[in-house]
This record gives sequence, structure tokens and C-alpha cells, in this order.
Amino acid sequence: MSDVIEQLQSITTHVDKAISEMLPIAYPDELYKASRYLPDAGGKRLRPATLVLAAQAVGSNLNDVLPAAVSVELVHNFTLIHDDIMDEDSFRRGMEAVHVKWGLAGAILAGDTLYSKAFEILAGMDNDPARLNKCIELLSQTCTQICEGQWMDIEFEHRDDVTKEEYLEMVEKKTSVLYAAAAKSGAILGGASDEVANSLYDFGRLIGVGFQIYDDVLDLITPEDVLGKVRGSDLMEGKKTLIALHAINNGVDLKIFGKGSAEKSEIEEAVKVLEESGSIDYAQELAFSYIQEGKEKLKVLPDSDSKATLLEIADYMIERKY
Repeated sequence: MSDVIEQLQSITTHVDKAISEMLPIAYPDELYKASRYLPDAGGKRLRPATLVLAAQAVGSNLNDVLPAAVSVELVHNFTLIHDDIMDEDSFRRGMEAVHVKWGLAGAILAGDTLYSKAFEILAGMDNDPARLNKCIELLSQTCTQICEGQWMDIEFEHRDDVTKEEYLEMVEKKTSVLYAAAAKSGAILGGASDEVANSLYDFGRLIGVGFQIYDDVLDLITPEDVLGKVRGSDLMEGKKTLIALHAINNGVDLKIFGKGSAEKSEIEEAVKVLEESGSIDYAQELAFSYIQEGKEKLKVLPDSDSKATLLEIADYMIERKY
């Protein structure tokens, strides 16, 4: 499925160039260097690509929606900077985190700059004012939901009674709503009907949930040299993932859960226990079901190369290796 990432290269190249143009290094230099640090580090650009492809699928083109694609990517990077502060993570994309390199105050300001610039860029783009207002309102609501989801995630660390329904709500708000907003914004800016725009929102929302559930699976089944972090870190940190919830609710003894650290042999034993209990398969199958349901939402679109690529992005969510 690396093919889909290669297919997105053209969009990614345009987004990268537009970020440098729409978010130039201005005074004070260090603020903008800190703000550009993560966007310049690259990434798959799945969210802006989803926006562009949604617009193309309803008859628009890349250049007409490129500022909106940049806006969504800046919001994504704003959340990453603040997530790393809250999680006290020292590295992101193989580099020092922004708060490590520029300090907590600098990282907060860098994240806030990305957030505000995202709306400035979106509001200033050339499109129908009514459509722009819809997109600004949608992205504003999305940012609020992301904060709600992050708050829930932090709150779950101190609770022993988290339910599957609460977990899924948290994942939807923290992760999937930005995919949903990207897809719907592309449709809105491309002039799609409310029915089509809402279906694309559901597409992004569903594949985003599938993406996060599968991310929890990858944390356990992927070798560390591929994963890029310690295998089983979610378990050791005591994160209430769907896998952990399923195991706990079924009486599985997770000896390393919330332990903070563990020997490699202990991690391997925990993974074996989760495999034998069916908890990993349970999460993986649920992720697959979300992806399939999301793909069904694209039936409102006529067949096109853009629609085909959106379907491939959905499959990539559960076929990727890291």
C-alpha cells in the first residue's frame, strides 16, 4: 500500500510548497522557525490530500482548494506540538520535539501560531464566501472537538471504568474529526450538495476511527525497528486502548499494564496473552469494519481517479506497517 503514498506525492509536493509560501519565516524569526519545524519535517499529508481529493471528486481542482489543504495540515501540526507537551514526549518524527528544542513557552506559541495562521489562510482564500463561512465554522468546531477528545484521553488515565463507547467517542474527537473536516471541506469548496458533503464527512470520520484503532494494534504487533518506538508502550503507560479494555473486561491479567517500563520478554509475553485472549483480533476486526463502513459512504460520488484514491487511502489505514 505504499503505492497510495506515491500517488499522493504530487499533492504532497504542492502542499509543501504552499506551506513555505503561506507561512513564511517572518519576524521574530525563531517563532516562525519553531512553527515551521514540524510541517517542514514532512509527513504523509493524508489530511490535506483527503481534502484535495474530495474536491477533485466533486469536480473542483487542486489549485482552488490548496489554501484549505494547508490550513488543515497546520491545524494537525498544531495538535502534534501541544500533544507532545502534554504527553512529555521528547521526540517526534525522529527529531527533538518542539518543546525540547524551543522550551515549553516557545512550543506553546509555535502551536498557537499554526492554529491562528490556519484560520487566516482559510478565511483569505478565493472561494464563494458562503462556502468559506461553512468551512471556517466546521474547522472551528473540529478544533473544539479535538480539545474535548484530548481532555477525555487525559481523564481516562485516572479512571478504571472507561467503557468501549467512551473510548470510541474519545478517538472520534481526538483523531477522526480532522479527517472528517478535511473531506467535507473539500466537498463544500468544490460546490457539492449537502448530502454529498455530509457523506464525505462520515467517510473521514469512520476511516479516522479505524486508523486510530489500528494504530493501537500496530503498537503491539509491529517490530520496534519498524515502529520507531518501544513496542507495547501503550500498555506500559496504562493507556485505555480498545485492546486493553477488551482484555481487562474479559479478566485477562496484563502484568505490565501501567507499569511504566518492562523487559522485552515481559512485553512479548503480554502480546502473546493478548493474542491468545482474542483482544488484538477484536480490535483489528473492529478497525476493518470502520474502514469498510467509511468506504460505503463514497457511493454518493461518481467513479473517478480521485474517488479511487480516496478508497485506497481508506485501505491504507489498516494495511500500513507503522
